[in-house]
Amino acid sequence: MASEQALLSAQGIEKSFFGVKVLEGVDFTLRAGEIHALLGENGAGKSTLVKILTGAYRRDGGVMALERAPVEPRSVAEAQTLGIGTVYQEVNLLDNLTVAENLYLGRQPRRFGMVDTRKMRADAAALLGHYGLAVDPAETLSHYPVAVRQIIAIARAVDLSGKVLFLDEPTASLDVREVEAIFTVLRQLRDRGLGIVIITHFLDQVYALADRVTVLRNGRMVGSRALADLPRRDLVSLMLGHDLAGDDLRPVPPRAAEGEAAFDFRGFGKSGMIAPFDLAIRPGEVVGIAGLLGSGRTETAALMFAITRPDSGEMQVDGRPVAPKSPDEAIALGIGLCPEERKTDGIVGDLSVRDNIILALQARRGWARPIARDEADAIAARYIAALDIRPPDPDRPIKFLSGGNQQKAILARWLATDPRLLILDEPTRGIDIGAHAEIIALIRRLCADGMALVVISSEVEELVAYSSRVIVLSDRRHIRELSGAEVNARAIMGAMALAGDAA
Repeated sequence: MASEQALLSAQGIEKSFFGVKVLEGVDFTLRAGEIHALLGENGAGKSTLVKILTGAYRRDGGVMALERAPVEPRSVAEAQTLGIGTVYQEVNLLDNLTVAENLYLGRQPRRFGMVDTRKMRADAAALLGHYGLAVDPAETLSHYPVAVRQIIAIARAVDLSGKVLFLDEPTASLDVREVEAIFTVLRQLRDRGLGIVIITHFLDQVYALADRVTVLRNGRMVGSRALADLPRRDLVSLMLGHDLAGDDLRPVPPRAAEGEAAFDFRGFGKSGMIAPFDLAIRPGEVVGIAGLLGSGRTETAALMFAITRPDSGEMQVDGRPVAPKSPDEAIALGIGLCPEERKTDGIVGDLSVRDNIILALQARRGWARPIARDEADAIAARYIAALDIRPPDPDRPIKFLSGGNQQKAILARWLATDPRLLILDEPTRGIDIGAHAEIIALIRRLCADGMALVVISSEVEELVAYSSRVIVLSDRRHIRELSGAEVNARAIMGAMALAGDAA
């Protein structure tokens, strides 16, 4: 049970960057023995607040206390010494070191001035045993899947700190079973009296795991409530800042596509990557791609966009065989791809929003024909306004935008090329609920305008909301196509659950 006493508290937190206030009078209270969700749209101030509470940033104003004693962590290391630990979405462990070396890096046990490897491995095995992990401490970390690495990172953070644990998107790259394994660990830590804060965009997981929630909006705290007393609709309204009408939560029936296929993939595949598949895509339809992580979803997109060359089958555009050898040639055919990993494969962080938006159009024209500044300004202004990219500053380096606004800029990049087929790989992953709704609305508009789309998503309900058809993948095979009345969450989940038999 959570204590009524505050374990970690902050009052009146203020923070500005370059004269722009990003946190204004924010209060936050975490109790011992509770899991507390910190929610809000991208740009609401969640990451800034966490960085202040964990010592990465210095606050401009306000006070902070741990176990009712004032604290002023000046670094992450000092916060850890106080008892405050953090595990980020991109687990910051070293794959080339062993499990034991990762757990005790910088604090290895020593004997006669040398690292006592035997003791370190024994201590690691004992520590991980508390988390139900029977892994080899002498094995390199790269040997283990993401979920195991996440638990190892949690174990290290708790062992270093032991009072407060912050987790940034702890389940973003995990499947259902891996998520439950992380949840089991977090519940055990909560029952041991830790205070745990999670930042996540998965509302279902919030209700499955958290005890309380605090919502930030535009740099202010707008509510802090027990989840048992907060219906989901009210939570969404807190995050958006307005009440949701009933229709906002209901999917719009997808448009039924007609006519001949514009893009037709026949026996298309690559050995060891994705089994040959047939997929015909008509103008004005959204084809959803569903499947667990590792099922071949992203590999399918890579083949369609010519990132990877197929070794079987053919591709036809308007009934004419084509064989693009590179993404440049795929772009010339009218294909665009918004990748899953926007930070590493999508944005060019140091370039401006304008330069990121015109990137694909410039590539299609060729670098010998540079886009004039006036034209670039007009293109950027058009899509910044159309997609409500915030802040509406084309000169700002894109790395300073929130995740949702970066995603909109990547979408703008491809819309500027006027594509006939747009492939979206996890277009709403890791973005706030407001940007999420805007991107779904954009998908529907593009479909209504006659564009063909292929959308890969882990969110089944999202696929149901806009897909004309859904292709279910398993073990790198396309195992089933659902259409019409079959496009519903139960049928998609059922196909995924029976994937082993079908494959």
